[in-house]
Parts: sequence; C-alpha cells; structure tokens
Amino acid sequence: MNIIVCLKQVIDPEAPPASFKIDASGLKVVPPAGIAPVLDPYSEFALEAALRIKDAQGGKITAITLGSDLMMDVVKKPLAMGADELVLLDDPALADGDSWTTASALAVAIKKIGEYDLILCGRQAADWDAGQVGSGIAELLGLPSVTIVQKITAASGKVTVERATDDGHEFIEVPLPAVLTIGNGIGEVRYPNIKGIMAAKRKTPVIWKAADLGLDAAASSRKLKLVRLFQPVREGKCLVIGADTPEEAAAALALKMREDKLF
Repeated sequence: MNIIVCLKQVIDPEAPPASFKIDASGLKVVPPAGIAPVLDPYSEFALEAALRIKDAQGGKITAITLGSDLMMDVVKKPLAMGADELVLLDDPALADGDSWTTASALAVAIKKIGEYDLILCGRQAADWDAGQVGSGIAELLGLPSVTIVQKITAASGKVTVERATDDGHEFIEVPLPAVLTIGNGIGEVRYPNIKGIMAAKRKTPVIWKAADLGLDAAASSRKLKLVRLFQPVREGKCLVIGADTPEEAAAALALKMREDKLF
C-alpha cells in the first residue's frame, strides 16, 4: 500500500506561554527565541497510523511537509521513524496560508507524487486548530474522507475505520483511495531509534517550490482574511468576605453570589 502522510512543522506547543509574542501589525506569531520548532503532534499520530499499516502488510510511506524555513532536524523525523521518502514544499510563497491555500498546495503536490492508496493527516494542527486541511485535500482530489479516526484496518481495496462520536463509536468501510484524519485515539507514537536516525541523515528529501507545482499565482489566493491576532488577557479578582462565624461567612457569600447573578 502506498501511503502519503501530511505533516507540519509548528512552534513547540509545550513552550512556556510567556515565550509567545505576537506581531500585531504583521498578524503573525513570533517564534519563541531559543525554542526549536517541532513536528505537529497530531501529524505524528497520522504517521504512526501509517507505520502500523506498513508494519502489518508492507508498503511505502511518503511524508510531505509544507512551510518555509523548515529545519531538517525536525522535518526529517518521519524518515527516522520509518517513512521511506520525504517531500518538502519549502517556499515562502506557500507559507502562512489559510486552510484553502494549504490544502490546494498539498493536493497539487500529491497529484505530482502520483501513486497513492491512502492519504493521512492529523485531525488538526496544534498551532491554528482549524481541522480543515485534510477534508479540503479530499474535496480537491475528489476522494472519500473520514475524520478523527482512531483505528484503521486495511484490506484489499478498502479500509475499515473506527471513530469516536458523542454517542459512541462508528465503524465505517471506505474504498481506496481515501483521505483520513487521525486523532490521538490511535495510541502512543513510537520514538525514532538510532538506526532510523542514522538512516534519515543519509537520505536527501525532495524539495519543491511553488513554481514546481505551478502555484505562483494560486499560492496567495487566500479565502479567509485574518482581521486581528492577539493574546487574550485574563484578569482575576479576589473578594475576601469577613465574618465572625463560618455560618455568617457562608450566608454573606451566598448573598454576594446572588447579587452578581452567579446562580
């Protein structure tokens, strides 16, 4: 089975909140100084799902990453974990797009790769949390899709997937080729081993620019306009209620809560 996994380099979501800065005029998040980016954790769940299929029945995994200023130590992690090939869409013209431009570029790149049975994405990215790119790729390629998958069983020409819902679990049979977005219900992601890390160092990724995909004009055709980007300010107030006895304090607290319409 030929599997394509879409991954993303993001600001480390475990970075201290105080390290995040906003460029309000440029409507961008400033990467925290001294903190290296990482692969999006949801992308890693998608890669783990692909690796489990490969472990069970063989096949080929092609990892694809879109962005600019990509760090090789970060984007080569899929190779270290067991992916066979790595394609980088590394071009400022493709970076900082919305879900539409990202899905469009990835769909064109997937067509250029050519051979695939299954396309896997994370359920969302840890930076913007939009959760739209996987479904967008499916729509642009005219493929069936299932979101927030937590288990995959691959068979001849189809996959059976399990996904959690508010009411329980769904089991869906999907013909191939198809697009699946993977959630953290897939389970623990494996660590790269030394053999994989050394093999990844020797591999050279394929690098495509926007021009290689014929996307010079389309790369800037955003469908969404970002109006404002800011860090929320949370303020808390503490009111100390004095009383001679616990009973009087409780009564005063209840009256105050009723005045503030808290119940």
